[in-house]
Amino acid sequence: MNAEHGTPARKLPFSRWWPLLAGALCGLVLRLIFSGTKGFPWNAMHPAFIGFAPLAVGAVTVYVAELSQRRSWSYYLLAGMLANVLFVAATMLILIEGAICAILVLPLFAVYGAVGGALMGAICRFTHWPKKPAVYSFAAMPLLLALMIADDTVAPYLGTIERAVVVNADPAALWRQLHDTRHIEPAEVGQGWMYRIGVPTPTSGVTHLTPEGLVREVRMGKGIHFTQHASEWPPNRYVRWTYRFDDDSFPPGALDEHVKIGGRYFDIIDTEYVLTPIDARTTALTVRMHYRVSTQFNWYAKYLANGLIGNFEETVLGLYARRAEASKGRADGPSKAQPVI
Repeated sequence: MNAEHGTPARKLPFSRWWPLLAGALCGLVLRLIFSGTKGFPWNAMHPAFIGFAPLAVGAVTVYVAELSQRRSWSYYLLAGMLANVLFVAATMLILIEGAICAILVLPLFAVYGAVGGALMGAICRFTHWPKKPAVYSFAAMPLLLALMIADDTVAPYLGTIERAVVVNADPAALWRQLHDTRHIEPAEVGQGWMYRIGVPTPTSGVTHLTPEGLVREVRMGKGIHFTQHASEWPPNRYVRWTYRFDDDSFPPGALDEHVKIGGRYFDIIDTEYVLTPIDARTTALTVRMHYRVSTQFNWYAKYLANGLIGNFEETVLGLYARRAEASKGRADGPSKAQPVI
C-alpha cells in the first residue's frame, strides 16, 4: 500500500530484486570512484571505502525497499548482506576486482552491509517513512570521509605462524626435498585455501649453490617467479630463506596488487625450516614464517593472513612429507637421489 494515499503499490516485474540491484549499483559507482586512476586518486584499500562503502550499499538497499512497504528487521540485515554480495560479484564480472581480493573482503562487506541496512531500517521506522536526506548522507559518506581521512602508510603488523609435521623419513631425505622440488602437480597442493581462491599453484622450487650462497628458484603458474636466498643453512638441520623479487616476478594479471608478496600491503619477511631427528627413520619438520600486513584495517587483515599462511604451511609440509616418504620407499631406505646443492 502507498502510505500517503492508501492505494495499492504498483509492483514492477522482479520488484523484489530492485532494492538489491539499487544497492549493488551504488557500490559499483563508489568502487569506480575509488579506482586509483589518474582521475580518481583514491583506491579500493582506502579506509573510507573499506569501512563505509558497504554501509552505503546496505542503506541504499533498505531505503529503496522501504519505498514500497515496511520491511522486517531480518530483512534489513539480510538485504544489506545480499546487496554487498551482488556488489562484490559485479566488480569481478566487469573486471575491476580480482577473485582473490573479492573473496577475502566479502565477509567484512557482508557484515558492514547488514549494519548499514539495520541503520537505515531504524531511521525509516523512527521517522515513520524513508527520507531522501538519510540515503544521500549514507551514499556520500565514503566520499566525504575520503576527503578527511588520509590514506597514509600505517604501522605494519608483523606476525609469525608456525606449523610442524612428523615425517617417516630421515633428515637427509627431507633436506633433498626442501631443495629439489620439481614438477609439482596442482593436486599435490589442492587443499591450500589460497590456491582454491585463485593464487596460482607452484610448479617447482630448485636450489642452486651460487657464489653468494644457496639460491632457490621458485616458479608458479601464470609466469610468477622469484628467488629465495639462504642466510643460514646447516645441512640436514635448518635453512632460513629471504625473498627477492624482480620487476617481472609478477606478470600483469597474475596476482591482485592488493595481495602481492613484497607489495605495499603484504609481504613474507622470511621462511625457516627446522629438521629435528626423532629416531633413525623419523624426523620432525617445522616451518616458521614471518610476515607483514600494512593496511588501515589490520585488525581484520591479520586474521586473514594468519589463516591463509597457516594453511599454506600445512599444505607445503604435507607436500614435502609425502615426497620424502615416497622417495624413501622407492629406494628401500633413504633416498639415493643426489641433492642439487
